[in-house]
Parts: sequence; C-alpha cells; structure tokens
Amino acid sequence: MEGVDSYVPYAGPMHDNIGITLNKIRSTMCNCGALSIPELQQKAKLTLVSSVSLVEGGAHDVLVKDNVNHPHG
Repeated sequence: MEGVDSYVPYAGPMHDNIGITLNKIRSTMCNCGALSIPELQQKAKLTLVSSVSLVEGGAHDVLVKDNVNHPHG
C-alpha cells in the first residue's frame, strides 16, 4: 500500500529486494503522471489517512507507527 506511515520488519539484504522497491517507485510515478524523480517530487501529494482506512485498505506486512510520538501527529 502506498503512503502508509509505518515500519517494515527486516526483509533481508537490500539487493534481494531492490527490484520490488524500484517497481513500487515506478508505479507511484505512473500514478502521479511523473516521468522523472524531480517531476515526482513536484507532483506528489501526501494524504493523511485514519487507522480505519489502513485496515480497510488492506495494509499488510508493516507495523503502523504510533502517532503519539509523531512530531506532527
């Protein structure tokens, strides 16, 4: 799920997961209509979602951050 403020448990060496990460970045760029990283930085928008949205949206394999200690939460 894109845009989830969370921690991901250790998933192994980076070289084993870099392809998945790059595919997620490409997908996000496509969703934003960006053809480059600078264009992604310019076009991307952050959206706050509730904990209910996270459950309904199916976030998985992540540990959602506790917003109590978040400087902007």
